[in-house]
Amino acid sequence: MSQKIALLFAGQGAQSVGMGKDLVAASPAAAAIFQQADTLLGYSLSETTFEGPVEELTKTAVCQPALYVHGLACLAALRERLPDFQFAATAGLSLGEFTAHAAAGTFDFASGLALVDKRARAMQAACDETQGGMAAIIGADESSIRNLASAADVDLANLNCPGQIVVSGEVSKVALAVSLAKDYGARKAIELTVAGAFHSRLMESAYQSLKAALEETSISEPTVPVVCNVDAIPVSAPQDIRRTLADQVTGSVRWTESIEHLIDHEKIDLFIELGPGGVLAGLVGRIRKGTPVISISNLATLDEAITKLSA
Repeated sequence: MSQKIALLFAGQGAQSVGMGKDLVAASPAAAAIFQQADTLLGYSLSETTFEGPVEELTKTAVCQPALYVHGLACLAALRERLPDFQFAATAGLSLGEFTAHAAAGTFDFASGLALVDKRARAMQAACDETQGGMAAIIGADESSIRNLASAADVDLANLNCPGQIVVSGEVSKVALAVSLAKDYGARKAIELTVAGAFHSRLMESAYQSLKAALEETSISEPTVPVVCNVDAIPVSAPQDIRRTLADQVTGSVRWTESIEHLIDHEKIDLFIELGPGGVLAGLVGRIRKGTPVISISNLATLDEAITKLSA
């Protein structure tokens, strides 16, 4: 029985020093992706990704391009081993949405990398200009957390899975949200170690920079449905793609609804996560228990995936 496969790509926070190193050693296709990135960026992204230090890789301006390149290197290595491999849809968490569009042919690798580099630098600058933070609110329903966000004057950044929603905003207001969380039905609230208030109004300057860059980028209709973060539905018209990729910087990542759309409307029955950490596989399992997910991040997991996909 042929399976309907969707690719998923990781967002910021999933990065780890060494990601992609063994893939590059074993796969000429993956190696070519990293080499092209180093040339286009004008610095050795691969050296930082493979060797660290972790403080450098964790910087927003570095980890976003690194995750974009790593995700597409994983895909290149998979296609190298399975030339007939095809997928029916794709999505990515936050930064991963750009990787998803590159995989679907919305823009070429170089154009996507230029956008990601612009986005990462603009978001880093917005972090430096503001005092922002984020917190995970665990165990409450969406309606209650929306009321909490309103009371604390913070934004909903990530609707990751049922019972896990992240709020974002000024540091003092995020702290207030954490202190009030149990009053709104949360089991616990955890302030996150992040560079700033991603997916909030504090990213407005980054939104403006990215919006301008997107207007200058050639955008094609994707070859498969790409489910966008802000609307949780596929977008295909170039102007819709430009709008949703820009809006995502200050808007909510509706990940739960995105996965539900892929399962219920695109009829996906197997997800392949391309990126480090297996975070997305865990979220998919919480969104729809029992949904099959294969995670590919290195040579060992690639070998396991090939075995499963070839069966």
